[in-house]
Amino acid sequence: MAGSRVLVTGAAGGMGRSHCVTLAQAGADVLALDLEDTRHELDATAEAVRATGRTCVAETADIRDTAALRAAVDRGANTLGGLDVVVANAGVYDVPGPSWTIDPQTWRRSLDVNLTGTWNTVRAGVAHFAGGGSVILVSSTAGIKAIPSASHYSAAKHAVVGLARTLANELGSRSIRVNTVHPGSVHTPMIINSRVFSRLCPDVDNPTEADAAAVLASRNLLPVPWVDPVDVSNAVLFLASEDSRYITGTQLVVDAGLTQKV
Repeated sequence: MAGSRVLVTGAAGGMGRSHCVTLAQAGADVLALDLEDTRHELDATAEAVRATGRTCVAETADIRDTAALRAAVDRGANTLGGLDVVVANAGVYDVPGPSWTIDPQTWRRSLDVNLTGTWNTVRAGVAHFAGGGSVILVSSTAGIKAIPSASHYSAAKHAVVGLARTLANELGSRSIRVNTVHPGSVHTPMIINSRVFSRLCPDVDNPTEADAAAVLASRNLLPVPWVDPVDVSNAVLFLASEDSRYITGTQLVVDAGLTQKV
């Protein structure tokens, strides 16, 4: 990845920060992007990247806002001298309950961020590619199998796969590869919070992380409750690098066997 220039969205924390640091450790310079109200955390990501000796440009925009996103990506890419990789990582996970209870605003937010925001990101980033590159869309195991009480999320993440497959066909002649990564449960604030613990353990008063871990571990083939952010970042690094130079239109699953357990 030496000398590569990478855009990562959702970069202020969690998997996004891990992607930024992992790619920087492999030699990439990073355009880290997230919402304005994450500026403090985004600056921490930038410092972590710079500690590796690589350049980091931090920009803020809402990926749902096409004009603002394009302007932010243009500024950052121009500073870096272009882009070679796009990692569309930003997403939201709302869990309201069965499909018929989901309110229209929650449904729209999931589709707008997880799907349309991903499309916006690719459009803004690929405009700065020259001579090929790699696009990695972060989907989910919810993009492979059904997730009860999260139909809005699962619908968006399934659609991301269709988007990636289409983009792989459209961009292949320009030597641009497009693939999806599908994490299972990841040890980030999206999973490690009291709301999710209560959903996983409805019969337990004030469930703890240990309670939730026991439930999640029972769903996996491997005896672990979740993967760590760096495990997903290592998959992103592989798809971003020349090690995967002839891989496009595929789905790389990092889920400890969640989608394969019967």
